[in-house]
Amino acid sequence: MIRRDELVAACQAELRAEGFRDYTVNGLQVAGRERVTRIMSGVTACQALLDEAVAWDADLLLVHHGYFWKNEPVPITGIKQRRLKTLLGHDISLLAYHLPLDAHITLGNNARLGERLGLRASGCADGELGEGLVWLGEPDLSLDDTALAARIAERLGREPLLVSGHEGPLERIAWCTGGAQDMITLAHEAGAQAFISGEISERTTHLARELGISYLAAGHHATERYGVQALGDWLAERFAIEHRFVDIDNPA
Repeated sequence: MIRRDELVAACQAELRAEGFRDYTVNGLQVAGRERVTRIMSGVTACQALLDEAVAWDADLLLVHHGYFWKNEPVPITGIKQRRLKTLLGHDISLLAYHLPLDAHITLGNNARLGERLGLRASGCADGELGEGLVWLGEPDLSLDDTALAARIAERLGREPLLVSGHEGPLERIAWCTGGAQDMITLAHEAGAQAFISGEISERTTHLARELGISYLAAGHHATERYGVQALGDWLAERFAIEHRFVDIDNPA
């Protein structure tokens, strides 16, 4: 058992959350019971995940996508009301980390995705490792973009959408989990021959072809399942508490 505020303080310090300018609130978003023995983690604090937390009698829900996003409607009605009512009615805390969890050098989404795909990180296109969001590295084996797509499908359990822009072996690959398709130009300028992210826009196809960089849309949810699991495991080990990850499937 650990005090909730002590657990939150440990996350804030480890993720250096105060150093990120984000679109949401990083940290404790909803305060529940003061003592924590059980943490449930998941990608997004949707109603299905909340129901799982209630059924498991979790003390705290840890997510990558929480609430209170910039420019979202303020009234507590509809879906927002039902979600908050579930948390407050069962005294469950909600702890959410967005960009700080993408960037962390060992626990972050980019770190864990790169590790899972056999990519050796060597830097970031937009800052230092642990701060930047577009990671750069090399594959552990010689791959072209078709082979990279096959590896993604095997290791993430989801077929990526491939836009071929580069022919031949990939010596430098960039990646950024989630909805970072518009960072493809930054990846190209950093010398990447392929860029992996979660989503794709209509314009992304033309940019990839004209820049000569292959683009792989591997799924927003699929690319961001691993950081929150790593953070939950880190907390469980550090504070000797239970942690359970629940994957609410999402094809996007």
